[in-house]
Amino acid sequence: MRGHTIVCGDDALGLRIIDELNNAGVTVALSQAPEDLEMAGIATADAVICADDDDDLNLQIALLARQANPTVRVVARLSNAVLREAMAENNGPGAILDVADLAAPSVVEALLKRTTHTISAAGVDFVVTGTTSTKDGTLREIYGDLAPVAVIRGDNSETPGEVIACPGRDVRVHPGDWTAMIGTAAELTEQGIEVAKSMPAAPRARPLFVRLADAVRAFRDDLNPMFYRALAASATLLVGSTILLRLAYNYPGMDWVDALYFSAETIATVGYGDFNFLDQPTWLRLWGVGMMFAGVATTAIVVAFVADVLLSRRLSQSASRQKIRHLHRHVVVVGLGSFGIRVASVLKAAGHDVAVIDRNEDNRYLSAAAELDVPVIFGDATLRQTMEAARVGDARAVAVLTQDDMVNIETGIVLREMLGPRTLPEIHRPDLPIVLRIYDRALGTAVGKRFKFEYVRSTVDLATPWFIGAAMGLDVLGTFSVGQRSFMVGAVQVRPGSELDGMRMFELSTQTRVIAIARDDAPLRLHPRRDTQLNAGDTAYLVGPYRELIATLRKGQSTSQPGVASSPTQTG
Repeated sequence: MRGHTIVCGDDALGLRIIDELNNAGVTVALSQAPEDLEMAGIATADAVICADDDDDLNLQIALLARQANPTVRVVARLSNAVLREAMAENNGPGAILDVADLAAPSVVEALLKRTTHTISAAGVDFVVTGTTSTKDGTLREIYGDLAPVAVIRGDNSETPGEVIACPGRDVRVHPGDWTAMIGTAAELTEQGIEVAKSMPAAPRARPLFVRLADAVRAFRDDLNPMFYRALAASATLLVGSTILLRLAYNYPGMDWVDALYFSAETIATVGYGDFNFLDQPTWLRLWGVGMMFAGVATTAIVVAFVADVLLSRRLSQSASRQKIRHLHRHVVVVGLGSFGIRVASVLKAAGHDVAVIDRNEDNRYLSAAAELDVPVIFGDATLRQTMEAARVGDARAVAVLTQDDMVNIETGIVLREMLGPRTLPEIHRPDLPIVLRIYDRALGTAVGKRFKFEYVRSTVDLATPWFIGAAMGLDVLGTFSVGQRSFMVGAVQVRPGSELDGMRMFELSTQTRVIAIARDDAPLRLHPRRDTQLNAGDTAYLVGPYRELIATLRKGQSTSQPGVASSPTQTG
């Protein structure tokens, strides 16, 4: 066996990669342990994909594969940032990838209801963004030379919700149809399409008055309700004593300030000696005795309540369990795994407040959450009281990102019921984005249709193109979602004698679109015409559903028999 691909991984991602490689005509050998590498034919393999969910296993196989075959393309999945950076340095052909890094941007975009994706290709920032049609017409008539990526049919269509990938510019759209277009920001703006600003890479500092107000509100909410009664009793004692001393204290008399001063020092049992009850009537001296005992009691209670709040807040901060009662318009993330913490960090970097729910009090990512200043609530997310503790009624979005599809679906249904008008009308939020992480693509599509979830994201769908592309020596530039479909932007250099050499644009797959062509002796050509011919040496930049796009990108490589991949190419 020669020119095959070795795959390690038996979870959803590994199985998907195997299926996609088989569909592409690549011979696949399995290796679930380091000792299986030799039997799998590592000496003659073109690529090794380490896609298991165990970092240790992936690391061992990647290191041994590189040692056994220095020219093999090694594509390894590593969630540990330290290991990933160390392996990426001088890795050789292949890539070191993290599923969370690859999929998190798509989830964050859904949470913030962003339909804009920026992808750099050939030194140009291409923007994918969407707009709703307000009139009947063809895509060419409405949007000119912009390249359409997808059309989602609206309610006025005969097939509402249908997604048309990479439609031709002569496709007719109707009012209410949503179209995703790709182009530069200037081209989109020229056609009247609004381009959302990119998310900041660093956290935005909140104004001082907002932070002070949040601190005061959080302190107030944490106080024991009995504190206010104790404070009222202490204030009543002080005011009553001030009035009594002002009117009854003689030899010498007191003004209001003296009466307030003497009352305060008596209640506090300070006794500076400048006033006393020695020459006062007996009843007034007895009042002083009672006032001292009452003052000691009420003052002690008030101080105890305040000390309790300060101590409990200090303990909760050390355990990363800060209260979230002061949060408003925050994002609730369910599941504190490598994916959940990555989504939380991107949201925090963009200046958004985040609260996390997780069942495991010994979670390995608690320290990372503490560094991000993200409060963590421990509990079952499928229970309403847990969601209420996270103030889901005041949240701007919820991301359900646990590693269990069934838990994610159940949590989503609970959220939908909580936010519906029949149960808790005071928190009715039909517009609140609920993003579900579903590994299985078919299950995710079925769940979205059955329960009307608009944002279902498959990390497997979003990550698979990167692993396949890196293993085949292709250049994957980015992935994104439109509706429930995953799209990819990639680049391929047309090699002499390949299927793409001499091919014209209209001969390509109908579900892929060339957005630019780079030639050594000419400037970058954007949105080439249908009759444009590709020649050897050209670098073509394409967008489309990832299966079709990978098939097209492979046509740019040297012609080979099924199961025999082309010669290794350096990818990063």
